[in-house]
Amino acid sequence: MAASPTPKFIRRVPEGDDRERLLCPDCGHVAYENPKIVVGSVVDLDGGVLLCRRAIEPRRGFWTLPAGYMEMHETVEEGARREAWEEARARLTLDGILAVYSIARLGQVQVMFRARLAEPGFEPGPESLEVRRFEWEDVPWDDLAFPSVHWALRAWRAGRDSPLGTPATNPASDHRGTAPLPVGNPA
Repeated sequence: MAASPTPKFIRRVPEGDDRERLLCPDCGHVAYENPKIVVGSVVDLDGGVLLCRRAIEPRRGFWTLPAGYMEMHETVEEGARREAWEEARARLTLDGILAVYSIARLGQVQVMFRARLAEPGFEPGPESLEVRRFEWEDVPWDDLAFPSVHWALRAWRAGRDSPLGTPATNPASDHRGTAPLPVGNPA
């Protein structure tokens, strides 16, 4: 039995819609493109934070929070814990949602948790060159991988000694996640 040919999608506004979609011109099937969900954590280590130096692209060699894309069939909490294990071999207790960021230029929604270690220890996982605890004044601001890492660290710092409230969102200066990577220590 011969395999069915792969449909060739075109970009068009389907009837009754208001934006371009990927559409099969033969059968009319719409292949929706939706944002990816990223989950991660700002891990409080006795007043310092856990950062991972990326072993993978994009931004290999730059520092980030333990975070990554959610997988199918997992909750945001399960995804955040899995990412911490993959990147830092850390088992986490999640205290709650710290921030939700919209990164429109990448088609991402990022859900960041405030967390702490559930058991002692961390070390580089397969996606990290190194993992370290940083005091606030020692965070390598110029070598952070993404703007949302800056934002999440600022949100953590602003509320680390308080109960979690309404999650932080994109800063007013970049409410859609479109600005270039900031430079320097935002403290």
